[in-house]
Amino acid sequence: MRLFTGLSLPPQALQQAESILAELRPKADIRWSPLSNLHITTAFIGQWDETRLDDLKTALAAIPPTGPISISIPGFGFFPNPHHPAHLFLAVKPEPELTALATAIETTLVGIGAPREDHPYHPHVTLARIAGENIVQLRFQIASMQNIFPLATFEATEFHLYESRPTPAGSVYSVVATFPLMAGAR
Repeated sequence: MRLFTGLSLPPQALQQAESILAELRPKADIRWSPLSNLHITTAFIGQWDETRLDDLKTALAAIPPTGPISISIPGFGFFPNPHHPAHLFLAVKPEPELTALATAIETTLVGIGAPREDHPYHPHVTLARIAGENIVQLRFQIASMQNIFPLATFEATEFHLYESRPTPAGSVYSVVATFPLMAGAR
């Protein structure tokens, strides 16, 4: 199984993302993320032995609840940088509570044998993958859309364990387990 943890986007945020994607998609022939795959990753796990799935769920369930986490999206971004982009994303403001959750998840994962992340946590929502295509028109469209930010703020009240299954049309993400962030909700 190929796994990761993350926060889902509520309907209002998905509607905003859908409007943004409707404006951007015609501007570049790149690999756009389907709306159903949009999320905020908190930790990438990678390949995980299905026989150890219950151990993973138990470990994640033991993470102390943080309370709701305020999520705000202040703009666009490119990984690894705007000059040589491989990904287009919506940036997520790295609130201390969100960073603390990502750190707690990573610590838990490392404690049960998952590899440690090799780069700092940078919360985002991946909109597209870029493999050297011409994105000049996309860049112009993005520049014209800066006045839409910040998007509506929302509160995350749970995080999920997701499975990523490859298909010929791209990866499909599905929720394997959900973990509340509210004390007493477990």
